[in-house]
Amino acid sequence: MNAKQLGEWGEAIALDFLLKKNYSFVAKCFRSRFGEIDLIVNNQEFIVFAEVKLRKNADFAQAREYIGKTKQNKIRATAGLWLSLKETLLQPRFDVIEIYAPDGFNTKLPDIIHIENAF
Repeated sequence: MNAKQLGEWGEAIALDFLLKKNYSFVAKCFRSRFGEIDLIVNNQEFIVFAEVKLRKNADFAQAREYIGKTKQNKIRATAGLWLSLKETLLQPRFDVIEIYAPDGFNTKLPDIIHIENAF
């Protein structure tokens, strides 16, 4: 299992989680010269740009701690480009979805933490 496959698996788990919370899918893996946004969803109030972080555990650090100022700025710039290309009346918001899967693909019920308005 390589990192790309694990990342895609984590994003699929995050999307399923958000859909169950009545979010609507807009886009995934939106790339620009500034960076990438893992998931774009909406909940009728916000257009949400979500960063997904998958880890086995939080022993070393919580997954959200891997999203420093540089990464935040790249996500903001990419979201700004997306917003310039798409028409929406929804307010933008930046969320983080942490997924802890101690057994990787074999984890039956990964722990998911949704941090709204994370930065």
